[in-house]
Amino acid sequence: MSQGPRLPLLFDVSVPGSSFTDLLSVLGYPVTAEIPADARPVSIPGGTTVLALRYQNGVVMAGDRQATEGNLVAHRYIRKVFQADSFSAVAIAGIAGLAIEMVRLFTVELEHYEKIEGKRLSLEGKAAFLARLVRSQLSLAFQGLVVVPLFAGFDEISSRGRLYTYDVVGGRYEENDFGSTGSGASLAKAYLRTAYKENLTQEQAVNLAVAALVSAAQEDTATGGPDLRRGILPNVLAIGPEGVEELSDDAVLPAAVTAVESIR
Repeated sequence: MSQGPRLPLLFDVSVPGSSFTDLLSVLGYPVTAEIPADARPVSIPGGTTVLALRYQNGVVMAGDRQATEGNLVAHRYIRKVFQADSFSAVAIAGIAGLAIEMVRLFTVELEHYEKIEGKRLSLEGKAAFLARLVRSQLSLAFQGLVVVPLFAGFDEISSRGRLYTYDVVGGRYEENDFGSTGSGASLAKAYLRTAYKENLTQEQAVNLAVAALVSAAQEDTATGGPDLRRGILPNVLAIGPEGVEELSDDAVLPAAVTAVESIR
């Protein structure tokens, strides 16, 4: 029986340290995608607004649930905020399918590093590697298939929450208090500039994050606000000294109700 090509054994290749992405490249499976020169434009669902903000002991990260395809709603329940490892999380905006695959690769990379090195990669190292993944998709970005993540976590070295924003070419920028990306990012940040204050509790930070998403949804049609009738609520994660905690819908609901009722 004919069999497919055999994957080389680890001792057949020069193993590139603790980087899973470099290992894939050595094995002949590069993660960089290319678009044929004669490719035609296609309509692809895109994710919209995500944000993160610091509170007393960590960072809260939140995202709306809507994905759009042109002027249509493609999905109402899409997930945009993901746990990356025990002490960090990543949120996505841009082409949904590519963004989700990038998150999966990023998560595997962090797990691979921890298994090889026997310790977690530093938060700064995680942020730098995510920038490398964004940069590897530059050719797609020039074709309009843009993926822009938001990264946050608890820094075990400095014992504080930190968050990073990115641009389409892999530029990485640490934000002091809050950050946002996606179609409604400017609106969310405008709201946070007026309402954010230092030393928020986790509950206050969750309330503020949801309120900022609701504010963005009022002007940006691509951003989906909470749908209380359907039970569609933002994804919210809190990252603190104890690690990543994903808030249940029951925990997010009071913040969503308050934010929706405050709209005038």
